[in-house]
Amino acid sequence: MTTIGAGDLQGAGGNWATVGRRSRGGRRVRRQREKRKGKSVGLRIGALNVGTMTGKGRELTDMMERRKVDILCVQETRWKGSKARSMRAGFKLFYYGVDSKRNGVGVVLKEEFGRNVLEVKRVSDRVMSLKLETEGVNVVSGYAKQVGCEPEEKERFWSELDEVIENIPMGERVVIGADFNGHVGVGNTGDEEVMGKFGVKERNLEGQMVVDFAKRMDMAVVNTYFQKREEHRVTYKSGGRSTHVDYILCRRGSLKEISDCKVVVGESVARQHRMVVCRMTLMVCKKKRSKIEIESGWSGSAAR
Repeated sequence: MTTIGAGDLQGAGGNWATVGRRSRGGRRVRRQREKRKGKSVGLRIGALNVGTMTGKGRELTDMMERRKVDILCVQETRWKGSKARSMRAGFKLFYYGVDSKRNGVGVVLKEEFGRNVLEVKRVSDRVMSLKLETEGVNVVSGYAKQVGCEPEEKERFWSELDEVIENIPMGERVVIGADFNGHVGVGNTGDEEVMGKFGVKERNLEGQMVVDFAKRMDMAVVNTYFQKREEHRVTYKSGGRSTHVDYILCRRGSLKEISDCKVVVGESVARQHRMVVCRMTLMVCKKKRSKIEIESGWSGSAAR
């Protein structure tokens, strides 16, 4: 972004300012635009139900390197424990599980982001979150109960996820990568504020829970905003079934920072699920000096 001073005059040759009065020999000199002091940070964040992490560490990190994924939320890790584990090429996995036969969630981070983890919250073997130093980004990995589970079990998952999001300050970014085991469906009539038109097939009860959650938490279902061929929207294929159950969500106000989101095809890390990846661009701004600091600095120089 560019800030232009009140005295700047736009012209074919760039920005100009008049110094002195033209009638008394004042001269026009070129003045550069004042650039916003800061830089942009690109992030590629994904979600994938891996089926199990056992024996897949190298394959997973190879895929992340090849696809240039910085952060990956993983579900159904089936690893018991509450740990952080270093992986090859500097990647790091934070995970939580209570049973080595089912469930389990985790987040895999590229080295530069793995060093910037400020806080880890392991809520259950279906919900965990990480807070990064990078511009207040919070990453949440979730794994919803499957179709056919008792309603009380499903409600417990959504209650846990609600609590995690409610405890993140509104000024901080949130990105959720999750297997929600539901179909939000094609179209967005009545739900335009939280999703786009580009889902897959028809909405089911579990998909409605995703939409209801997005409305409660003022979030957006990122996958549905980008028009792609169906092959790049389907996240689950098995036995002739093709559907959309893996999602990335963000705060509605962060949608402007996301330039793309699609499903990656042609990878074999997971047998039935496909990785979905979104591309974000964050502006990292240098904090401006306060008015008091400016005045203080001026007074000090004047005193000298």
